[in-house]
Amino acid sequence: MSHLIVIGYDDVHKADEVRLTLVKLQQEYLIDLEDAVTVVKKPDGKVKLNQPVSLPAVGAVQGTFWGTLIGVIFLSPILGAAMGAASGALAGALSDIGINDDFMKELGETLKPGTSALFVLVKSVTPDKVLEHIQGTGGKVLKTSLSHEDEAKLQAVINDSKTAPTAV
Repeated sequence: MSHLIVIGYDDVHKADEVRLTLVKLQQEYLIDLEDAVTVVKKPDGKVKLNQPVSLPAVGAVQGTFWGTLIGVIFLSPILGAAMGAASGALAGALSDIGINDDFMKELGETLKPGTSALFVLVKSVTPDKVLEHIQGTGGKVLKTSLSHEDEAKLQAVINDSKTAPTAV
């Protein structure tokens, strides 16, 4: 079962920094992220989602491949590639994997201008090693599917840079 964790930061860049740390830890097989998105509320009040994967772009690439393949079969690879890219981009734009975009935008609207939030959907984690890397990064847990006890432990770890992390 995946767990949702949303942490708000008083800086527009801090959520991206922590997301990059988590991505690095994922490459070391210490955490398995289903999704990791940062939301920034700009000083002018606009909310921007920073997603690591562009679904329309992925869909266009996949559509181009399949369209070209089908086009070769029917002796029209250029038309097939164009049709495949267009349909793939449309399919990618209409699909939503991971954390719901509307939920992130809605919560992003509640942030103060000039702040950011990190939304992560965690499949699995090695708690002590991951917490060691995010300890003292600051922020406030805004929403989570963790138990109240585990949420309190997480909040204590991200606030405190002096104590040893406890497993969540």
